[in-house]
Amino acid sequence: MAIILRLDRVMADRKISLNDLAEKVGIANVNLSNIKTGKVSAIRFSTLNAICDVLDCQPGDILEFQRDKEKQD
Repeated sequence: MAIILRLDRVMADRKISLNDLAEKVGIANVNLSNIKTGKVSAIRFSTLNAICDVLDCQPGDILEFQRDKEKQD
């Protein structure tokens, strides 16, 4: 996949736990964990908005585009 999730890095920078962030965002721990580990294929804008609001960051701090190697050749 070309989109890499960097939520774990932003959470570490902000020193916030998964449980605290999930509570403040208003989503289940398991759903946030899946986002954090990149085990999702989509994320709602409303969820991304809430995460960015709580972490005081931009979507680009959490999402990173990485071109597929096979498409580079």
